[in-house]
Amino acid sequence: MADTVTDLLARYWATGFFIVATLGLCAFMVGASSLLGGRSQGVSKSLPFESGIVGTGDARQRFSVKFYLVAMLFVIFDIEAVFLFAWAIVIREVGWAGFWGAAVFILILLAGLLYDSRTGALDWAPESSSGRPHRPAG
Repeated sequence: MADTVTDLLARYWATGFFIVATLGLCAFMVGASSLLGGRSQGVSKSLPFESGIVGTGDARQRFSVKFYLVAMLFVIFDIEAVFLFAWAIVIREVGWAGFWGAAVFILILLAGLLYDSRTGALDWAPESSSGRPHRPAG
């Protein structure tokens, strides 16, 4: 029995030390921040603050559907870049079959991008009275 405990300690002492050191470091950081942290009070202390900009308006502000549409399109076309990166890494192994497969993939994505552009999914500017998106002069 003593041999198995000694054997286990010899095998897993580094893991135990890592866990104890991590917990100790966390306790030190929480304790140091509570001792050294500021305790000022005031009106501006209770205001929400993000990225250097003081918030205005309601937090439950409604966004246009176009915002979410463009966000989804960005994610879709961003994932496409991941597939093309993986294809670029193995281009020599996949040969011409892989090249033509990637070419078809890119053409399908370009067709989708062209469709999104023609349906106005990528137009951010508000429409003018003529039905065309307003473009600022300059």
